[in-house]
Amino acid sequence: MSKRPRIGITMRLEIETRRFYLGRDYSEAVEAAGGVPVHLSLIPKPEYINEALAGLDGILLPGSNTDVDPHFYGEEPHPKLGNVIPEKDETDLLVLAEIERSNMPLLAICYGMQALNVARGGTLIQDIGSQVEGSLKHEQGVPHTRHSHSIDIAEDSVLTGLDAVRNAEGKIRVNSSHHQAIGKVGKNLEAIAWSKDGIVECVQDSRPERFALGVQWHPEMTVGVDTLSSGIFDLFVERCRNGNS
Repeated sequence: MSKRPRIGITMRLEIETRRFYLGRDYSEAVEAAGGVPVHLSLIPKPEYINEALAGLDGILLPGSNTDVDPHFYGEEPHPKLGNVIPEKDETDLLVLAEIERSNMPLLAICYGMQALNVARGGTLIQDIGSQVEGSLKHEQGVPHTRHSHSIDIAEDSVLTGLDAVRNAEGKIRVNSSHHQAIGKVGKNLEAIAWSKDGIVECVQDSRPERFALGVQWHPEMTVGVDTLSSGIFDLFVERCRNGNS
């Protein structure tokens, strides 16, 4: 049996209690796919990040109940910008810089995908409801496992290689829990899935020797519900096991 890859997951920070925390779904999804989850503290110091990532085989950037500071993509805060936690932004951006240097496989979910896009020089829509005309409801509320809206998937993408997409008899539907989205797509990224209102729902690294997949929905919550979610984690963990080289 091959060694299980060690996959780092950056945590969250509760300002009131000063506690690091992380929803269990991310770690359980990684473990179910054959990986070993390793929690990474939000300590935005390059020397810590470099040492913490040195023994890892991949990174998962999770969602967050906060927003990326628009300062990082050259904008002023929109009136409906949510809470911003500097330690989360700064740590994730340092992690992304180290991933770029070391060519480590990456799965970025919701806020994680937005942070990836900003790190690559892209921008964000700060509030979909007030900035996108005719937008769908992207903050579905509970239950978070419900498939809220459909997505259109580009041909010849990472997603089209998954059994769940190849064998789909109808529209692929996903859950949805976000009020921000990708604006301008960042360098070396390409959009590969969209909701009906044009919101980017998935990106992949455009360089064939790299594996970086960003999804705007939350597959960690539905790995036991649909094969698309489990397929995403299976693919990611397999790439972590084999490496990008």
